[in-house]
Amino acid sequence: MPKRTRRTRGVRLPYGTLVAAATAALLATLVTPAVGQPEPSAPSRTTVPSAASVRESLPVHSYADAVRESVWVDTGLDGDGDGRADRVAVDIVRPRETAAAGRRIPVIMDASPYYACCGRGNEGQKKTYDADGNPVQFPLFYDNFFVPRGYAFVAVDLAGTNRSDSCDDVGGRSDVQSAKAVVDWLNGRARGYTSRTGSAPSRATTWSTGNVGMIGKSWDGTVANGVAATGAEGLKTIVPIGAISSWYDYFHSQGAPLYDANPSWLSDYVNSPGARARCGAVQDRIAAGTPYSGDRTAAWTERDHVRDAGKVKASVFVVHGQQDLNVRANHFGQWWDALAAHGVERKIWLSQTGHVDPFDFRRADWVRTLHRWFDHYLLGYDNGIDREPVADIERAPNRWTTDRHWPPATTATATLRPAPGVAAGPGVLGRAPAAPGSTATFTDDPGLGELDWAARIDSATPEKAGFVTRPLSRELRISGSSKVTVTATPTTATAHLSAVLVDLGPDTIRDYGAPGEGITTLTDRSCWGASTPGDSACFKETEARTTAVGHTVVSRGWADLGTWADPGRERPLTPGRAYTMTLDLAATDHVVPAGHRLALIVGGTDRDLLDPPSTTPSLTLDLTRTWARVPLVGGAAAFGKATSGRYPALPPTTAVPSLNGVAPPAGVAGPRLPGSGAAR
Repeated sequence: MPKRTRRTRGVRLPYGTLVAAATAALLATLVTPAVGQPEPSAPSRTTVPSAASVRESLPVHSYADAVRESVWVDTGLDGDGDGRADRVAVDIVRPRETAAAGRRIPVIMDASPYYACCGRGNEGQKKTYDADGNPVQFPLFYDNFFVPRGYAFVAVDLAGTNRSDSCDDVGGRSDVQSAKAVVDWLNGRARGYTSRTGSAPSRATTWSTGNVGMIGKSWDGTVANGVAATGAEGLKTIVPIGAISSWYDYFHSQGAPLYDANPSWLSDYVNSPGARARCGAVQDRIAAGTPYSGDRTAAWTERDHVRDAGKVKASVFVVHGQQDLNVRANHFGQWWDALAAHGVERKIWLSQTGHVDPFDFRRADWVRTLHRWFDHYLLGYDNGIDREPVADIERAPNRWTTDRHWPPATTATATLRPAPGVAAGPGVLGRAPAAPGSTATFTDDPGLGELDWAARIDSATPEKAGFVTRPLSRELRISGSSKVTVTATPTTATAHLSAVLVDLGPDTIRDYGAPGEGITTLTDRSCWGASTPGDSACFKETEARTTAVGHTVVSRGWADLGTWADPGRERPLTPGRAYTMTLDLAATDHVVPAGHRLALIVGGTDRDLLDPPSTTPSLTLDLTRTWARVPLVGGAAAFGKATSGRYPALPPTTAVPSLNGVAPPAGVAGPRLPGSGAAR
């Protein structure tokens, strides 16, 4: 994707780097083919053991001889209003041996708007076709690895993109139905054709079991969430990677606009040239239905998958970067919690990266785990993956821990309260309430953000209110989603609020603010499956990109104070009046080490992440009616133990300036679009 731009006082500015983090070395627990060499294929097996006796599918089918075909599936919609039902293009690769034997096989599917406009993965791979229009290259490794193992791989062009009809509607009904119609076709419930306009039918039930697993990063994973939220029969599992769970929360946060807060231009960007010429009315409807004001509308409700989590029948394997400032961590947190409330089978990986695919930060383990996941949920193999720990969490670059449940069963919410400090500098964060009449005042400065605030935590600067614990005597683990309730009195009729939790102390983390968002792409390649001359299974290796920091923002949230009474509508504020509202902070799992301090910072505009209000307010916090509710492993007792007793001395550190040691150039803005980043 092109670099994102954002509004700042009427000026359009390019965005750039944000922050810091990471280290190197890929884990290799899977025996992989030699670097630079495709995985060999073996002859097809003549007998098929029962699923209960098999633990792993093997590469026994020829990838070179696989069936490669295109089908156009009727979505049942007419999004562009041309008087005929829309058809979406479906490119398929599947083993020829199973077809010849009359065996039906499961499907791995990636539905995407990016196959023509932008490409997928670090190398920007696009679909390619031969002179007759037959598919040649399928981006990423899924086809190379899984087709020899007895799966079909299906790559769907969302409506309006590449070879599909109609217009993309940025997460709306057309996006979701583009993929759901294909799941229905694979199960014999929808019509498919051998051409875009012809009437010759194509039926999948001759070769498909109907068992479908959807996978994809960013926008692709968002579509998987959306299809699962329809309760589609036959969709057995989804693997959303850095995916959106509610499009409102991608463009706004509790009424506050997050950089460019109108999605209509995204439709124009991913649409095919032909679609651009005919889809102006669709883009106008998107713009009208998703106002910059942040008011919740029917268009946003249509694009909210969390509200339909109760319809999900598929298992869900969530992967997300905790420092993803494109599709922020609140997306996985609210989706995970909603799925848990309805008893959905789940698994989760949380990395230190930004918007990065696990193939590029933990490649060998990822391929091995994904292989076992699909074998279990699509082939029915009893390989034990459903009985293993639910969560894998990256604690330091390339150092992972596991949890049987997430958040851990001993997690409980602790109420932490800010209070004035005893001297000039930060206030105190603890369990005791502030004395009556205690206040803290700050003035919104749109030129500063969370990293500036954290770097200046020990100084009484005017743009933030900061509160810190004493150095911890033992580590303290935050696990889940926090909430910060503030009572604030503004001086103007509009005001935005930001709240962040910060780990104050030296560390080496993945450099999530640098190009690659925590990884560096190398020139060497490793191979993950079988290749053909037109579709290589060999991909560029990566390593962790790290940086030393003096503080780490671990969770963040933003809100428009004008939504204090109604989260669906902004109201003008009355200067001088106190308002109480609760900010939802993004989910995280972070261990604050012994010797470090935990900080709560409340400010106004969070530069690069939040658009400023139309005025420049000062806000006074009533500290007796301001607090944070933080999920801690061990709860309030753990906080009490960690903030008492002797604490270890830390090595001296130099104060880290803005952007964790990198002074930002003037006008640098922040995050990217769904699908941009280290790998789209």
